[in-house]
Amino acid sequence: MGRRARDRRRQQQQRQDRGGGCSGSGDQAGWAGGYPEILKENELFERYYRELGIVPAGEWDAFMAALREPLPATLRITGYRSHAKEILHCLKEKYFRELQDLEVDGQKVEMPQSLSWYPEELAWHTNLSRKILRKSPQLEKFHQFLVSETECGNISRQEAVSMIPPLLLNVSPHHKILDMCAAPGSKTAQLIEMLHADMNVPFPKGFVIANDVDNKRCYLLVHQAKRLNSPCIMVVNHDASSIPNLQIDVDGRKEILFYDRILCDVPCSGDGTMRKNIDVWKKWTTQNSLQLHGLQLRIATRGVEQLAEGGRMVYSTCSLNPIENEAVIASLLEKSQGALELADVSSELPGLKRMPGITKWKVMLKDGQWFEEWKDVPSNRQTQIRPTMFPIKDEEKLKAMNLERCLRILPHHQNTGGFFVAVLIKKSPMPWNKRQPKVHQKLPQRTGDVEVTTANSENGSDCLTEEPILAENEDSKKMQELQNSDTEQSKKEGVCGPPPSKKMKLFGFKEDPFVFLPEDDPLFLPIQKNKVQSSNSEFILLSDGYWLCCLQVINTGIKVWSRNSDGEQFGCAFRLAQEGIYTLYPFIHARIISVCIEDVKLLLTQENPFLSKFSSETQKKVKDM
Repeated sequence: MGRRARDRRRQQQQRQDRGGGCSGSGDQAGWAGGYPEILKENELFERYYRELGIVPAGEWDAFMAALREPLPATLRITGYRSHAKEILHCLKEKYFRELQDLEVDGQKVEMPQSLSWYPEELAWHTNLSRKILRKSPQLEKFHQFLVSETECGNISRQEAVSMIPPLLLNVSPHHKILDMCAAPGSKTAQLIEMLHADMNVPFPKGFVIANDVDNKRCYLLVHQAKRLNSPCIMVVNHDASSIPNLQIDVDGRKEILFYDRILCDVPCSGDGTMRKNIDVWKKWTTQNSLQLHGLQLRIATRGVEQLAEGGRMVYSTCSLNPIENEAVIASLLEKSQGALELADVSSELPGLKRMPGITKWKVMLKDGQWFEEWKDVPSNRQTQIRPTMFPIKDEEKLKAMNLERCLRILPHHQNTGGFFVAVLIKKSPMPWNKRQPKVHQKLPQRTGDVEVTTANSENGSDCLTEEPILAENEDSKKMQELQNSDTEQSKKEGVCGPPPSKKMKLFGFKEDPFVFLPEDDPLFLPIQKNKVQSSNSEFILLSDGYWLCCLQVINTGIKVWSRNSDGEQFGCAFRLAQEGIYTLYPFIHARIISVCIEDVKLLLTQENPFLSKFSSETQKKVKDM
């Protein structure tokens, strides 16, 4: 027992002694004394959203009542696994049946319900909290099942509304996808699953690049991706508003890579998460949205710049505030000059109750002062409030934007959190990118399929460096000057244009760098492509289509081989890695042994089983290899 636990027990004992030996009341006082309940009231919040009219008439009380209730627990069955149907059958026929008529602490446990709008009944929600699941003896087996299946990637705990953006991306296995603000990774996991929709294709042509600005949160992404054992994922660490372009080799020349699908789930004030993040009740103010609006607009702008023509980008927040939602979309549409349009997704996800986007709103400061137009804002407030925060006044332009095509999810409609989603289609290049930059550089010598430039950092590790692309003719220089002048004009107007260019800061990596192997590397001749070596100790398999250039890579691909020093005496210095076996299996055509069910049990129950314990038939097969 730790020191803190002993001190706490001593304090509880003292309270019981003073209270005349009433252990029950003393124990409750001991636990509750230091944690006063947060009051779920915020006058400014109610005043602000009442005035904006985001909730239909007559539903305000139901809206507020839902916000004060705990959020139901939601789980999603991994959709691309071949045994997803078996897991669903096991849940419905075994564990869910055991919950019928079950009471825990005097509260009847509601039967889990499938989310009506999620395909194939692969998402469910229940009123069981984590506390009840962990501490109730009646639910012990159910809890153990959930924990084990979550650890091996068959089940994911994810809030219901956060499942919506990946579904609206309409991902196909060949799509190149960028997740701009990906941590902690539940949406990224969904995207990976969609790439693997066809289980007969071990290597989809598409991939997901999952980015986050926070280095520590990137490792949450790595943890999520590792559970799925996919070669189609790369985790990178960059500021989403200035994430660098990737370049691909097309017939001996470099071209900029544009993504088929982009998920832009930007940082937000999070007032749609009040049901699970209780602190928001106390900390909420309109200032949060005013401070985030500019960042959200810069990230969204960078996203549409990297989107391919005909591609789809989903912009989403867990906020109800139009300053973070419709204002960002309206500014983006206005600046695009017709290059973007809002997609009509009213027929997608049938069963999902949604409200249309709003076209009229006002801006309020944290002191309660309202502004309806930019011209009303005093000069001393113009650093806090920007022109892009206000709705478009030109009725014809406003109508053409179709802001009502945005989706607003309200908590009381389907017992969820609050959420906002907008689906954008790119019809043509952005005005400042009308002429796509051409790179006429001769390709340097390649190693494998990817160009990597390295430089020594202070800590001795290798770092990827960004090499500037120089314009080679007068037209390119004029284009650059025109783009710079357009950017300056945009700043004066308060409308976000292309993000300013940032010089990459190189501090070195904490991890070993990823080094691509040449095709004739003697270590790994059998596999002629899709290979990357890290630390000279393990091989990682990537899907086709990864191009590395000036990216700070945290993790990528899937480990398929790991160095085994003991195997050198047998002529093989590597062993198969467990997480890569599913991916590598289609390429293994020799040294395969079929065993009986008793041998399988032996492998599962003993950590290091001796060969002598296997069946005689298996022993013979091993010796004959």
